[in-house]
Amino acid sequence: MIDERVRLEVGVATAQAHRAQNEDSLVAADGVYLVADGMGGHDAGELASATAIDVLRTLGDDATPTTTDGVRRAVAAAHAAVRQLPSPSGRRPGTTVTGVVLTSHGDTPCWLVLNVGDSRTYRMAGGVLEQVTRDHSEVAELVAKGLVPADQANRHPRRNVVTRVLGGGASEVEPDVWLLPVSPGDRMLVCSDGLTDELSDARVQAELRAADEAQQAADRLVAAALAAGGRDNVTAIVVDATLIRR
Repeated sequence: MIDERVRLEVGVATAQAHRAQNEDSLVAADGVYLVADGMGGHDAGELASATAIDVLRTLGDDATPTTTDGVRRAVAAAHAAVRQLPSPSGRRPGTTVTGVVLTSHGDTPCWLVLNVGDSRTYRMAGGVLEQVTRDHSEVAELVAKGLVPADQANRHPRRNVVTRVLGGGASEVEPDVWLLPVSPGDRMLVCSDGLTDELSDARVQAELRAADEAQQAADRLVAAALAAGGRDNVTAIVVDATLIRR
């Protein structure tokens, strides 16, 4: 559901890069802006991410504001749907998912941020970039414990080992969920790890600052990731928010 008090400008870019196919899926419509990064080999990753997005895109169908409980129910349904997919290779398909849903809490327009896995959602306010989500990965846990320096995480050999996904072997999954008031001039970035594995947060911030329009920002980010190596599928959704005074 789109809150009429907020005007959004949205940019979307995705690239297969040096992979055999693009296993990223996304939705960027009706107040729902999500990226899913599939895994599982062959076409299983692509199917897993597409299945999750098909379930979660329904968050934009309701006439009433989306709630944190509503997001958790939708994530549980997406998890169940991915778990039901066939696994001919014996490796269960799985997918990350991250992003924002535009909603409201009382009289306040809000971003409802959700995350499972190591894709990321960022918020840039006043030209300063902040990672909202926390990676569900082995390396993130090592960094949190002080065992791996944060500036070495992107080069760690187990950087792509995720600890929480939709699908996979666990019967249940708990998403991280945050509710953030929309601030004037907010720029939200939702991306797969094909972007953040190639670009530092400082470089991401610089690219976002250099682009006035959301589509230009998304295009710049994906182009920069490809120029830096493009080892994985890369997807970026940029959402700019303007509060409308009535």
